[in-house]
Amino acid sequence: MALLLLLLVPAGLLATPALLGSGLAALIRSGRRGWLTALAGLLGACAVGFYTWGLLHVAGAVLEAEDGGAWSSPLPPCRTAAAGERVAHVVDYTVSYVPLGFVCETTGGGGYDSGSVPGYVNPAALGFGLAGVAAVAAGRRAAVSRSAAGPSPS
Repeated sequence: MALLLLLLVPAGLLATPALLGSGLAALIRSGRRGWLTALAGLLGACAVGFYTWGLLHVAGAVLEAEDGGAWSSPLPPCRTAAAGERVAHVVDYTVSYVPLGFVCETTGGGGYDSGSVPGYVNPAALGFGLAGVAAVAAGRRAAVSRSAAGPSPS
């Protein structure tokens, strides 16, 4: 679980500026014709950026949970006001990658989300991701219709 976090966080930190640069380069290179491709790159950068932001919150919760020592039971990320009585029954945790979350497992097989990931992260990552896919599809349709129309007059 922690190994996947160690792989995903740096990948997200590298992919976000790469997608941002790709989108801006496409915008500069192609002007008005390729604005959908540029938009797709920028939306992809936003989606990956939000997901990486959420991963950083999850990684922080994992580090806090694995810290041990005094005051480590129940797990610190699980001590939320919304947990109420359930916090006394926390036995372990799991990490959810889709949607992002730090889940506190309780005795008897139940569990609850600790709220470590801000509430806006998952909807924003999904929204920007879907918008980016839509921009890619629209850009491809526009490119096909331009090529079917023939060369533009000079």
